[in-house]
Amino acid sequence: MPTRKMTGAAWISWIALAWSPVLANQAQSPPAQAQAPGSAATALGFERSGTSVEFVYANRPIVTLRGRVLGREPAERARGATRILDDLIDDHISGPVESRAIDGGYLITVASRVILGVSSADIDELAGETVDGVAAQTVSRLQQAIGEAFEARAPARLAAAAGLAIAGLALGLLTLWGIARAHRWLVDRLAQVSERTITRSGFADASSLRAMRLLEIQRGVVTAVTVALGLVVAYGTLTFVLRRFPYTRPWGESMRGFLLMTVERLGGGAIDALPGLFTVALIVVITRFLTRLVGLWFKAVEEGRARARWIYPETAQPTRRLVTTLLWLFAVVVAYPYMPGSQTEAFKGVSVFLGLMVTFGSTGLVNQIMSGLMLTYSRALRVGDYVRIGEIEGSVIHLGMLSTKIKSYRGEEQTIPNAVVVAQTTTDFSRFAETGPVFMPTTVTIGYDTPWRQVQALLLLAAERTAGVKREPKPYVIQESLQDFYVKYTLCVCVEIQERRVFTLHDLHAQIQDLFNEYGVQIMSPNYVFDPGTPKMVAKKDWYAAPAGLGNGSAGDEQQPRRPDDEIHAAQTHRGR
Repeated sequence: MPTRKMTGAAWISWIALAWSPVLANQAQSPPAQAQAPGSAATALGFERSGTSVEFVYANRPIVTLRGRVLGREPAERARGATRILDDLIDDHISGPVESRAIDGGYLITVASRVILGVSSADIDELAGETVDGVAAQTVSRLQQAIGEAFEARAPARLAAAAGLAIAGLALGLLTLWGIARAHRWLVDRLAQVSERTITRSGFADASSLRAMRLLEIQRGVVTAVTVALGLVVAYGTLTFVLRRFPYTRPWGESMRGFLLMTVERLGGGAIDALPGLFTVALIVVITRFLTRLVGLWFKAVEEGRARARWIYPETAQPTRRLVTTLLWLFAVVVAYPYMPGSQTEAFKGVSVFLGLMVTFGSTGLVNQIMSGLMLTYSRALRVGDYVRIGEIEGSVIHLGMLSTKIKSYRGEEQTIPNAVVVAQTTTDFSRFAETGPVFMPTTVTIGYDTPWRQVQALLLLAAERTAGVKREPKPYVIQESLQDFYVKYTLCVCVEIQERRVFTLHDLHAQIQDLFNEYGVQIMSPNYVFDPGTPKMVAKKDWYAAPAGLGNGSAGDEQQPRRPDDEIHAAQTHRGR
């Protein structure tokens, strides 16, 4: 870049040459007053303007103008430079492009004709720019822009560029078509290989493989890779086409620069993150080893192969889960500083957002978790126990940190929040069923005109006839209270299977009704106020009224009839013992 020093009168002559149209216009109007000596230098000097304009020629940015020269604003300076360059291009003049040093700046010339000036008023000092650097950059960009301007006016070169663009576009479309064909082939091929491999291994059949949605996941991964490749090809094709033509070449160069810069940044970030990733991987491996070791020990405690004073076999599994969770949380805390991007503002913002979500939404969650821990370590419930929680009765099938699941005798699954379980009374029918008697009560009320011994004998006989009631320990009857109009009798029996309590109770009630009807004893439940005109009983001849019939599921239908007197006598004798 040729550069020559100019001072004094030469500086004034170059400025006058550069803005001769302005000086000519000023010469046509009479001056208001004579200029004082030395005012020419002030009038021709550069000064800072309140606006800035980016000078662009042939769609290529050249320099940002921020100064005012001879009262001309940056926008007017840019328009004047564009007119001069257009005239030079029309005259087929392309150079040389030079910068000439003057006091306080540079003049940018093309074929010794001044295009514009660059001074300290055009420099952004905060961005680290210098007058020498901006001038050199302006010369380089202007020379490239002039060359592209001549290229844009050359039909032969434009035709060649169009041919290359069409060829590149066709190649890009052909590549996209090939990627689409390869995607379809690869999806079908992988599906066939997966089905053949799974079927040969014997783990599952083809229908089970489709039900597990493994093929959909596999297809999604292949589709994602294919879309990524297609986007890369489309981006590269568009960049190639734009760079063929002078006017769109800056756009293509910026796209290529953005892609290269992004790849470089990602690659550099990946290389810089390797030590941190290695540390995170090491923490994960150590934590996984510790969790497996802890899991093996707790499993041995759960199966009775190991013993610990501070833990019971039924609490070993939830304790293992709790310890495993704490170990992984500790590992995350330790590995957090080594994670790529953990020190960035975005990562910190996400962490704060998640912390706020946990803070505002954890009130009920913590309550449920603490209730779950209380149920677990108080050993109030065990999986498989038959329990009653409030009005819900059934078998416990799951004890979780947040809820307890009950399967009722109707086959329903009922989920109860742990906080609700803790707040209600829980009755466990299975806890002592293996080591001792657990009695199931049922109550009837009989009037005072019926001998209590007869009532007791009938209730014991009903228990004896009921399937599912244990013979040992023996059932017993309690006169629970003497009410105003009747006596309240409670029969207590032990059932063989706690999960069939409801059905055993159904059979027991059926036997009680049949026996009391058979012996003419009126059941006064639920309330007794006065004696009815006729006894409220079902005659024996009506026991199997339509649609009921002998053998249709009534309690005791398949049992052989016995003499009533013998049964009552046997029951009373048995009770007297």
